[in-house]
Amino acid sequence: MSVEATAPGKMILFGEHSVVYRGPAIVLAIDRRASVIASKRDDKRVYVDAEDLGFSGYFEENIYYPITGKAWRGRNLSALNVASKKVMEHLNVDGGVNLKVRSMIPIAVGLGSSAAVCVATTAAVGELYEGKLTKEEIAELSFEGEKIIHGTPSGVDNNVSTYGGIMKYERNQPFNRFKIENQLPFVIGNTRRKRSTKNLVDEVRLLHERNSDLVDNIIDTIGLISTQGLESLFKNDHYMIGELMNINHGLLSALGVSTPELDQLVHSARREGAYGAKLTGAGGGGCMIAISSEENLSSIERGIRRYRGQSIRVNNTNEGVITRRINNGDN
Repeated sequence: MSVEATAPGKMILFGEHSVVYRGPAIVLAIDRRASVIASKRDDKRVYVDAEDLGFSGYFEENIYYPITGKAWRGRNLSALNVASKKVMEHLNVDGGVNLKVRSMIPIAVGLGSSAAVCVATTAAVGELYEGKLTKEEIAELSFEGEKIIHGTPSGVDNNVSTYGGIMKYERNQPFNRFKIENQLPFVIGNTRRKRSTKNLVDEVRLLHERNSDLVDNIIDTIGLISTQGLESLFKNDHYMIGELMNINHGLLSALGVSTPELDQLVHSARREGAYGAKLTGAGGGGCMIAISSEENLSSIERGIRRYRGQSIRVNNTNEGVITRRINNGDN
């Protein structure tokens, strides 16, 4: 018997970088998901098959042994080893697992791929050992895996992946979760350029130190955009959401975190009829997002591809992590 768990990725709609200082970020779960199929082993190894990412191997005594791909890939998989071990420790289980990982979420571009895989792993292993984990427990245990990858993550990604819906996050405040029934049609444009969130946050901090009054005004305005953006989500006002996205992108550009590649995709999306477009995440590469009417989605995607970006059509989703048992042996 095996268990499959799937969990959604995420995108930041408003509030990047300002949330480091004050003011909320608004984060949406998206209908691109990661899947993990877990089955028990007779030994204590954690075996990870991530063949669609180009590597696989196993952990024994927390040491990674590659089977396919380079040994350094073990760093990418160590989060799953930690998440699995934390679940078994939580349930007082002394065992091992096979993990088959598949994902529709591009990695290392700010769409919450690692968190979705950690959440799906936690839920799958918990269900495999009949732990009946609550969503709160899944979020907490998967956070231990996220720490392996990101050091000191905020906890936003694993929470929104666990619960789905919309999350309002503000430093030193509890998470606020919301659900809306309406679907928001988005196109994500991936520049295919990886970036370091830490480096970008550090660059904005240095800019703030040199020009504190000016940057404080930008930070406060982005925070106001987040608040108004959440209200627009509840009203299902796509035009206002788009307008706020356009303003937000301009302010992020003023902070120095946009790039020529991101700007090309953003302006192309607007020319093709998007209500609004902006970078999402830390910037410096990664992805942009555009909101549009359904009839303009295809032309926006073509515009993104014209500038060598990868286009991904997504909607928001209220569905967080889900699990199912597989009894037919069809993994």
